[in-house]
Amino acid sequence: MNTVSPSAVQYIVGGGAHADKPTPQSRRHIGHGSLPDGIREDSGEPVEVDRLKAKFMSAWNNVKYGWSVKSKATFNKTSTLNLMGQSYLFNSEDEVDRFRQAFVSCIWLTYRREFPQLDGSGLTTDCGWGCMLRSGQMLLAQGLMQHHMPPDWRWPDCHQLTDVDFEVLKPRSPSRPAGMSLPSFTSSWISPVSQQDPSSGISEGSRRAHGRCPATSHDPQVEALHRKVVSWFGDQPSAPFGVHQLVELGRESGKRAGDWYGPSVVAHMLRKAVDITTEFHNLAVYVAQDCTVYKGDVMRLCDSSVTQGLSESSGTAWKSIIILVPVRLGGESLNPSYTECVKNIFKLKCCIGIIGGKPKHSLFFIGFQDEQLLYLDPHYCQPVVDVTQGNFSLESFHCNSPRKMNFNRMDPSCTIGFYARTKNDFESLCSAVNAALSSSKVKYPIFTFVEGRGQNYGPESRSGGAVDAPANIFSCNGLSRTTKRGSTDEFVLL
Repeated sequence: MNTVSPSAVQYIVGGGAHADKPTPQSRRHIGHGSLPDGIREDSGEPVEVDRLKAKFMSAWNNVKYGWSVKSKATFNKTSTLNLMGQSYLFNSEDEVDRFRQAFVSCIWLTYRREFPQLDGSGLTTDCGWGCMLRSGQMLLAQGLMQHHMPPDWRWPDCHQLTDVDFEVLKPRSPSRPAGMSLPSFTSSWISPVSQQDPSSGISEGSRRAHGRCPATSHDPQVEALHRKVVSWFGDQPSAPFGVHQLVELGRESGKRAGDWYGPSVVAHMLRKAVDITTEFHNLAVYVAQDCTVYKGDVMRLCDSSVTQGLSESSGTAWKSIIILVPVRLGGESLNPSYTECVKNIFKLKCCIGIIGGKPKHSLFFIGFQDEQLLYLDPHYCQPVVDVTQGNFSLESFHCNSPRKMNFNRMDPSCTIGFYARTKNDFESLCSAVNAALSSSKVKYPIFTFVEGRGQNYGPESRSGGAVDAPANIFSCNGLSRTTKRGSTDEFVLL
């Protein structure tokens, strides 16, 4: 099988570069440990020495953490799974296949190795430190796919799910650990082809033929657009949303290749990357301030008639919008009161995912079932793909092994993403999100929509002020108000 499975690639676990003890400042961010100072650009050592050290660290990660332990994700056949506005109940093969097509069609971006050297460093891999950048890329990629691809598009070459079981599970009880199943009377609805051992003699072509989505067909124009979107996230300096570009934008906020990044900083980096790209001009990115979405600022970004004096009847005046909302859902750990809010958000079609993770381990959350989050994991080290080639392989950009994690392990620092294509969609988004946030019984909402404009969202702020001044980011939830810094991001709880 060509599609990459977590059980078939190198898994770089939690701190490949943790051989050196991280500094107190670095502990504030989700992600893996910074690389040792010996490979910094200011080390004063020859570039060749830096390269050798970078190669040594990559080899050390592979030796120390090796291959991933094969594990299965178990899905409850009696509970609804929500995946960014779509619901699935695994009571038939058709429903499992519908979920498979939706999940595998998501863009999966992971660690890469042997890409062109990052400017100012000897690094040719983001292994061990770039997981938050990869999670942010996946969030933006999801928005771009919704923006450019046909509604409900599915990748026609998606393969069968691996490392999954579908069983009847009891509700969680104190006497039995979550996720333990009853004696199973059914097995997974997975094609035997996907479970064959590579040495069984079945050809890759045969597996791919058995694993393709039956409900989709190849449209050359649509597939070319799919490939183009993926190429924007390639690991080449020319890619507008690649690691090279994001690291360069991070320099404006004092970040360097090998540093940790928080979900709020990455949100502003993505906004800047979209602002400066020449690939398209009908899309804008807005980053909320202090857990508040100012409708006036969004209107000013999206409505060209406001800034260019066009008539409001012009059909081309409105830009589509990706809204990113950095939040903190508790103090040192997730406040359980906000679990229901997160669930409600994932039920909305305008939601494009959440970047966050667990402490020092960034993930891209795309849905939930019961008390578990569904996510895409960037912590797999794959060889670089040259996306400048006209027919580059897409296999390593799609994952067919879903992973799940309990809500109580979720780090409170995260950034929530939404997408609205039209002005009416934006108005519907505001109403739907407000309803989702108010439906749960919490005293303080995760974030709010307000009329008017923010004080600091002008051109001077858009140039990077919000990224450079993380101390201006406040706690959204009103809980655990203290001067103690959070352990995983740049928030200050006041």
